[in-house]
Amino acid sequence: MHNISIVIAEDDHKIAEIQRRFIDRIEGFEVLGIAHSTIDAEDMVEVLEPNLLLLDIHFPKGNGLELLRKIRSSKSATDVILITAAKDVTSLTEALHSGVFDYILKPLVFDRLQSALQNYRDHSKKLSALEAKSQTSLDQSTVDLLLPRSNSQAKSATASLPKGIDPLTLEKIRNIFSEDSKGHTAEQMGELVGSSRTTARRYLEYLVSSSELRADVSYGSVGRPERLYIQAETKT
Repeated sequence: MHNISIVIAEDDHKIAEIQRRFIDRIEGFEVLGIAHSTIDAEDMVEVLEPNLLLLDIHFPKGNGLELLRKIRSSKSATDVILITAAKDVTSLTEALHSGVFDYILKPLVFDRLQSALQNYRDHSKKLSALEAKSQTSLDQSTVDLLLPRSNSQAKSATASLPKGIDPLTLEKIRNIFSEDSKGHTAEQMGELVGSSRTTARRYLEYLVSSSELRADVSYGSVGRPERLYIQAETKT
């Protein structure tokens, strides 16, 4: 199967370059171009006809969801994966209604992008195999193989976690930081999730390594320095 072609639509030049470098590390994909505005992204999709568009939502001018609607109304064959800091339910709902293949939250983690692209490649291979057979009638089992992308993504993401990191506990810690922007020490987090300080610190350091958290030094009541974990700033 030929390489899957990608256009990146991201107004931040550094973030766009990180995405490009991530993609270069994943076999079977190639970046055709990088657009830093929705206008340029729309032109690239129309002219280059990529298989996949990695699309942000918030731009200085324009909105990625508006571009997504235009792409769908134009009957373009380009699929879309949103990579955004938008965590509101409204954006996710609109994106799903507009037929995005995946929705990835910033800060972008390599393993999550790799999982999404591999799932997209597997999905494309299945569709190509059906088209090659000139199959006009589908049975339910064939449809089920094509549709449950979320299950395969969850399994792939879990498999990529290092030893000692449980996905349920990890998600619980992520939710705590998303609901409460203040920092937490390992001891405080351990109390919140019902684990030891050492266990909590292992999860917190993992999130620091994936750039989801940052660590500052805090001095407790007795002057002992502690690492204070804070949610990393994300760009929209």
